[in-house]
Amino acid sequence: MTNAAQSAVLLLAHGSPETPNDVPEFLRNITGERPLSPEAIAEVQHRYARIGKSPLLEITLRQAAALQRELKVPVYAGMRNWQPYISDVVQEMAQAGVTRAVAICLAPQNSRTSVGQYRRALDATGPPFEVDFVESWHDHPLLVRAFVEKLAAVWQPASEELGARLPVVFTAHSVPERTIADGDPYADQARDTAALVAMQVSSLTVDDWTFAFQSQSMSGGPWLGPTVEDTLLALYQKGHRGAVVQPIGFVCDHVAVLYDIDIHFQEFASQRGMRLWRTESLNDSPTFVAALAGVARSRLLPAGEKPGLVQIAP
Repeated sequence: MTNAAQSAVLLLAHGSPETPNDVPEFLRNITGERPLSPEAIAEVQHRYARIGKSPLLEITLRQAAALQRELKVPVYAGMRNWQPYISDVVQEMAQAGVTRAVAICLAPQNSRTSVGQYRRALDATGPPFEVDFVESWHDHPLLVRAFVEKLAAVWQPASEELGARLPVVFTAHSVPERTIADGDPYADQARDTAALVAMQVSSLTVDDWTFAFQSQSMSGGPWLGPTVEDTLLALYQKGHRGAVVQPIGFVCDHVAVLYDIDIHFQEFASQRGMRLWRTESLNDSPTFVAALAGVARSRLLPAGEKPGLVQIAP
């Protein structure tokens, strides 16, 4: 790989507070100083208290370290809403002599509410080096394979345990409906990822899975649905007594997985006599790291060169 000493990869993620006491400042970073009600702040603090601590930063740093070992070029991680902030990491990269970086958002589906905000945060730093920003990678074959591995490990055993074919509910974080109305590709890309995963899971048919958006906000107008709660109710009314949830809009454990799915949706399902299974998050699985490496290599190589195939043991 050419210019390895001066090229780098920058992983961009949402960020997460260290403790419930950090939540007010964290939320101010998200809302751009727009005030939130004390009730809204208390609810977010409650969620973080229930899970103890979000492992998002720890996992992101593991992903970066694994990717650096794979690529043999420096890999940095910057957070939009918490430390280490993108601006600080860009300064660190400049001081290290980076002249060109590939920026990859750890949100494979492109939305102006997520990827777009990461890009604006990065641009605002005025990086003193060339940046190749990856807009989306929702259909990368190795990303799909990483999700397939996690789903295949749960769906068949859970179906056998319950004695029935369990429906699969793929999820992604909701966004305001106005975002999609303005032509944002996020909803289509999220559903595309789900469909690609479902196609590659042995014995899973189009009748076995559905899609829902999770973690809708209580502010900012209507948010995209259907909700997971409505979806679970519809499955229950059809006679299903369980489901497998796979959050294909997230690539690691954090509050939207550990609280929204593992606590809230679990309690919601249990109160209605349903059992809920969740697939493991991708975190730093070898196949997921290989997916990141594939995305990065395609941008790090000089024009005209093609990246070699990455071999992953079956």
